[in-house]
Amino acid sequence: MGAMAFRIHCPKFIGLLDAMNRSLTDIDFVGYGKQRSAAVKMFEERGRLLDRSMLLLNDRLRFRSPSGEAEVDVFLDEIKMCHTISLKDRLELDSPTIPLADLMLEKMQIVEINEKDLKDSIVLLREHTVGNGEPETIDSQYISNKLANDWGFYYTVTTNLKKILDLLPSFTALSNNDMKDVSAKTEQLIAQIEKTPKSAKWKMRAKVGTKSIWYREVDESPQWKMQAN
Repeated sequence: MGAMAFRIHCPKFIGLLDAMNRSLTDIDFVGYGKQRSAAVKMFEERGRLLDRSMLLLNDRLRFRSPSGEAEVDVFLDEIKMCHTISLKDRLELDSPTIPLADLMLEKMQIVEINEKDLKDSIVLLREHTVGNGEPETIDSQYISNKLANDWGFYYTVTTNLKKILDLLPSFTALSNNDMKDVSAKTEQLIAQIEKTPKSAKWKMRAKVGTKSIWYREVDESPQWKMQAN
C-alpha cells in the first residue's frame, strides 16, 4: 500500500508520477494481525529496528533504518486513519498491492488531503478503468457499498473526488487526454456512489452533517492511538 503500491500498479503511466515530481518518503505494507510476529522477525532480520514506542498499538508496526533509509510502516488488518478501511479477507484479491478500490479509498479517506495524494489518485484513475469487480478495475460498487453505511466516510471521499475535478487543470504535466480521461472516470465513480442506496444509519448521520466532526483526527502518537481504539 502507499505511494510505492501506486508505482507498482501503474506501470503504463508511472511517468506521470515522475513528471509531477511525486517523490517517495516512506514504504507502507499491510498484513493480517496473525502475521504480526512474522513481520517483526522479517524486518529485524533485514536490519530494521522496531519502533518500540508503538508496541502498544494493535493495528500498526513501524520500523526505522539505522542508515537513514525510508521508514517502513506495517498496518495490520486495517488502515485506521481519518476513516477505517478494513482489509480482512481482502489481501488475497490482488498482488503485490492491496486491491485497487482500497488504494483509492486509502487516499480519498484523508480529510486534509495534500498534493502528493491527489497525484497518486490521478495516476491510478488514468491507468485503470472504473468498473464493478472486473480484474484490474477500480471497483466502484465496492467503494459505494462501503460509503453507503457511513456518511462521514462518504462525505470525505466525495469531497476529495470533487477536488480532483477542480484541481486537474493545475497539474501541468497532464495532457488534455489525461485530464479528459481522469475527469470522466472520477465523475463515473461519483455517480455510482451517489446512486447507491444509503442505509438508515447514513441518512440519520447526514442530517447532522458537518456540524459534528465526522472523522478521526490523526495523530501519530501511541497515546492518541490508544484513545482512538
